[in-house]
Amino acid sequence: MFRRPAQHERGHATVNHGTTQEAGPRRKDARRNALTLLDAAAEVFVASGVDAPVRDIAARAGVGMGTLYRHFPTRADLVIAVYRHQIDACVEAGPALLAASPSPHVALARWVDLFVDFLVTKHGLAAALRADHARFETLHAYFLDRLLPVCAGLLDAAVAAGEIRPGLGAPHLLHAIGNLCVGAERDRDYDARRLVGLLVAGLRVRD
Repeated sequence: MFRRPAQHERGHATVNHGTTQEAGPRRKDARRNALTLLDAAAEVFVASGVDAPVRDIAARAGVGMGTLYRHFPTRADLVIAVYRHQIDACVEAGPALLAASPSPHVALARWVDLFVDFLVTKHGLAAALRADHARFETLHAYFLDRLLPVCAGLLDAAVAAGEIRPGLGAPHLLHAIGNLCVGAERDRDYDARRLVGLLVAGLRVRD
Protein backbone atom coordinates (compact mmCIF):
# COMPACT_ATOMS: atom_id res chain seq x y z
CA MET A 1 0.00 0.00 0.00
CA PHE A 2 1.28 3.44 -0.97
CA ARG A 3 0.82 5.88 1.90
CA ARG A 4 2.45 8.92 3.38
CA PRO A 5 4.39 7.94 6.49
CA ALA A 6 3.01 9.05 9.84
CA GLN A 7 4.63 11.99 11.56
CA HIS A 8 6.55 9.79 13.97
CA GLU A 9 7.99 7.86 10.99
CA ARG A 10 9.05 11.03 9.22
CA GLY A 11 10.74 12.64 12.19
CA HIS A 12 10.51 16.23 13.31
CA ALA A 13 13.22 17.94 11.29
CA THR A 14 13.18 21.72 11.55
CA VAL A 15 12.88 23.58 8.25
CA ASN A 16 15.54 26.22 7.75
CA HIS A 17 14.57 28.49 4.88
CA GLY A 18 18.05 29.98 4.62
CA THR A 19 19.04 32.68 2.18
CA THR A 20 17.92 33.19 -1.41
CA GLN A 21 21.34 31.98 -2.56
CA GLU A 22 20.83 28.73 -0.67
CA ALA A 23 17.30 28.29 -2.06
CA GLY A 24 18.51 28.07 -5.68
CA PRO A 25 20.70 24.99 -5.18
CA ARG A 26 17.97 23.39 -3.05
CA ARG A 27 15.45 23.84 -5.85
CA LYS A 28 17.89 22.29 -8.33
CA ASP A 29 18.46 19.37 -5.99
CA ALA A 30 14.70 18.92 -5.62
CA ARG A 31 14.19 18.91 -9.40
CA ARG A 32 17.05 16.48 -9.84
CA ASN A 33 15.63 14.18 -7.16
CA ALA A 34 12.19 14.28 -8.79
CA LEU A 35 13.59 13.36 -12.22
CA THR A 36 15.71 10.59 -10.72
CA LEU A 37 12.64 9.19 -8.98
CA LEU A 38 10.62 9.32 -12.19
CA ASP A 39 13.29 7.44 -14.13
CA ALA A 40 13.65 4.88 -11.33
CA ALA A 41 9.89 4.42 -11.07
CA ALA A 42 9.57 3.87 -14.82
CA GLU A 43 12.23 1.14 -14.67
CA VAL A 44 10.58 -0.54 -11.68
CA PHE A 45 7.12 -0.31 -13.27
CA VAL A 46 8.40 -1.99 -16.45
CA ALA A 47 9.92 -4.82 -14.41
CA SER A 48 7.27 -5.25 -11.72
CA GLY A 49 4.17 -3.20 -12.61
CA VAL A 50 2.69 -0.11 -10.99
CA ASP A 51 1.98 -2.02 -7.78
CA ALA A 52 5.70 -2.53 -7.11
CA PRO A 53 6.84 -1.61 -3.58
CA VAL A 54 7.73 2.06 -3.41
CA ARG A 55 10.79 1.18 -1.32
CA ASP A 56 12.18 -0.47 -4.45
CA ILE A 57 11.75 2.80 -6.34
CA ALA A 58 13.41 4.87 -3.64
CA ALA A 59 16.28 2.39 -3.44
CA ARG A 60 16.81 2.42 -7.21
CA ALA A 61 16.79 6.22 -7.19
CA GLY A 62 19.21 6.34 -4.27
CA VAL A 63 16.96 8.55 -2.12
CA GLY A 64 15.11 8.09 1.13
CA MET A 65 11.42 7.34 1.49
CA GLY A 66 10.83 10.83 2.88
CA THR A 67 12.13 12.34 -0.37
CA LEU A 68 9.85 10.12 -2.42
CA TYR A 69 6.76 11.04 -0.38
CA ARG A 70 7.57 14.76 -0.50
CA HIS A 71 7.47 14.67 -4.27
CA PHE A 72 4.71 12.08 -4.73
CA PRO A 73 2.38 11.76 -1.72
CA THR A 74 0.30 8.96 -3.29
CA ARG A 75 0.89 6.13 -5.75
CA ALA A 76 -1.49 7.80 -8.21
CA ASP A 77 0.61 10.98 -8.08
CA LEU A 78 3.72 8.96 -8.90
CA VAL A 79 2.12 6.94 -11.69
CA ILE A 80 0.69 10.06 -13.34
CA ALA A 81 4.02 11.86 -13.10
CA VAL A 82 5.84 8.91 -14.70
CA TYR A 83 3.23 8.78 -17.45
CA ARG A 84 3.62 12.49 -18.27
CA HIS A 85 7.41 12.31 -17.96
CA GLN A 86 7.61 9.53 -20.52
CA ILE A 87 5.23 11.27 -22.90
CA ASP A 88 7.43 14.37 -22.76
CA ALA A 89 10.55 12.24 -23.33
CA CYS A 90 8.97 10.66 -26.43
CA VAL A 91 7.99 14.08 -27.73
CA GLU A 92 11.50 15.48 -27.31
CA ALA A 93 13.08 12.39 -28.84
CA GLY A 94 11.21 12.63 -32.16
CA PRO A 95 13.00 15.64 -33.71
CA ALA A 96 16.31 14.66 -32.08
CA LEU A 97 16.21 11.16 -33.61
CA LEU A 98 15.19 12.55 -37.00
CA ALA A 99 18.22 14.85 -36.95
CA ALA A 100 20.70 12.22 -35.72
CA SER A 101 19.57 9.06 -37.54
CA PRO A 102 20.87 7.97 -40.96
CA SER A 103 17.34 7.97 -42.41
CA PRO A 104 13.78 8.90 -41.41
CA HIS A 105 12.77 5.22 -41.30
CA VAL A 106 15.57 4.46 -38.84
CA ALA A 107 14.48 7.47 -36.77
CA LEU A 108 10.91 6.15 -36.80
CA ALA A 109 12.04 2.67 -35.70
CA ARG A 110 14.11 4.10 -32.86
CA TRP A 111 11.27 6.34 -31.75
CA VAL A 112 8.84 3.42 -31.79
CA ASP A 113 11.22 1.54 -29.46
CA LEU A 114 10.86 4.39 -26.97
CA PHE A 115 7.10 4.37 -27.44
CA VAL A 116 6.98 0.63 -26.68
CA ASP A 117 8.89 1.25 -23.44
CA PHE A 118 6.30 3.88 -22.60
CA LEU A 119 3.39 1.55 -23.32
CA VAL A 120 4.84 -1.18 -21.12
CA THR A 121 5.13 1.33 -18.27
CA LYS A 122 1.58 2.54 -18.98
CA HIS A 123 0.10 -0.88 -18.23
CA GLY A 124 -1.74 -0.74 -14.95
CA LEU A 125 -2.39 2.99 -15.16
CA ALA A 126 -6.16 2.56 -15.37
CA ALA A 127 -6.18 0.37 -12.26
CA ALA A 128 -4.02 2.86 -10.38
CA LEU A 129 -6.50 5.65 -11.24
CA ARG A 130 -9.72 3.62 -11.05
CA ALA A 131 -11.18 6.10 -8.53
CA ASP A 132 -10.31 9.17 -10.62
CA HIS A 133 -11.77 8.79 -14.10
CA ALA A 134 -11.48 12.51 -14.89
CA ARG A 135 -7.76 12.46 -14.16
CA PHE A 136 -7.32 9.46 -16.45
CA GLU A 137 -9.22 11.17 -19.28
CA THR A 138 -7.06 14.28 -18.92
CA LEU A 139 -3.94 12.16 -19.25
CA HIS A 140 -5.31 10.41 -22.32
CA ALA A 141 -5.97 13.77 -23.98
CA TYR A 142 -2.42 14.86 -23.10
CA PHE A 143 -1.13 11.64 -24.67
CA LEU A 144 -2.93 12.29 -27.95
CA ASP A 145 -2.17 16.01 -28.15
CA ARG A 146 1.55 15.50 -27.55
CA LEU A 147 2.40 12.24 -29.32
CA LEU A 148 0.28 12.26 -32.46
CA PRO A 149 2.05 15.27 -34.07
CA VAL A 150 5.49 13.78 -33.36
CA CYS A 151 4.57 10.42 -34.87
CA ALA A 152 2.99 12.16 -37.86
CA GLY A 153 6.17 14.17 -38.41
CA LEU A 154 8.30 11.01 -38.47
CA LEU A 155 5.90 9.28 -40.87
CA ASP A 156 5.79 12.33 -43.17
CA ALA A 157 9.61 12.47 -43.25
CA ALA A 158 9.83 8.77 -44.15
CA VAL A 159 7.21 9.22 -46.89
CA ALA A 160 9.05 12.26 -48.28
CA ALA A 161 12.26 10.23 -48.38
CA GLY A 162 10.51 7.49 -50.34
CA GLU A 163 11.09 4.95 -47.57
CA ILE A 164 7.45 4.15 -46.77
CA ARG A 165 4.24 4.48 -48.74
CA PRO A 166 1.86 7.35 -47.98
CA GLY A 167 -1.52 6.79 -46.43
CA LEU A 168 -0.72 5.48 -42.95
CA GLY A 169 -1.90 7.95 -40.31
CA ALA A 170 -0.24 8.41 -36.95
CA PRO A 171 -3.40 7.39 -35.01
CA HIS A 172 -3.54 4.08 -36.87
CA LEU A 173 0.14 3.32 -36.31
CA LEU A 174 0.03 4.12 -32.60
CA HIS A 175 -3.15 2.08 -32.24
CA ALA A 176 -1.55 -0.91 -33.99
CA ILE A 177 1.54 -0.68 -31.78
CA GLY A 178 -0.65 -0.48 -28.71
CA ASN A 179 -2.53 -3.62 -29.73
CA LEU A 180 0.73 -5.52 -30.22
CA CYS A 181 1.89 -4.49 -26.75
CA VAL A 182 -1.23 -5.70 -24.95
CA GLY A 183 0.00 -9.29 -24.78
CA ALA A 184 2.93 -8.29 -22.57
CA GLU A 185 0.51 -7.75 -19.68
CA ARG A 186 -0.44 -11.42 -19.55
CA ASP A 187 2.65 -13.26 -20.78
CA ARG A 188 6.19 -12.53 -19.58
CA ASP A 189 7.60 -14.38 -22.60
CA TYR A 190 5.65 -12.24 -25.03
CA ASP A 191 8.16 -10.11 -26.98
CA ALA A 192 6.24 -6.97 -27.89
CA ARG A 193 9.36 -5.16 -29.08
CA ARG A 194 10.12 -7.87 -31.65
CA LEU A 195 6.59 -7.88 -33.04
CA VAL A 196 6.44 -4.10 -33.22
CA GLY A 197 9.85 -4.13 -34.94
CA LEU A 198 8.44 -6.45 -37.59
CA LEU A 199 5.52 -4.07 -38.07
CA VAL A 200 7.77 -1.05 -38.58
CA ALA A 201 10.11 -2.99 -40.85
CA GLY A 202 7.10 -3.99 -42.93
CA LEU A 203 6.25 -0.35 -43.59
CA ARG A 204 9.40 0.11 -45.66
CA VAL A 205 9.13 0.23 -49.44
CA ARG A 206 11.11 -2.61 -51.02
CA ASP A 207 13.14 -2.07 -54.16
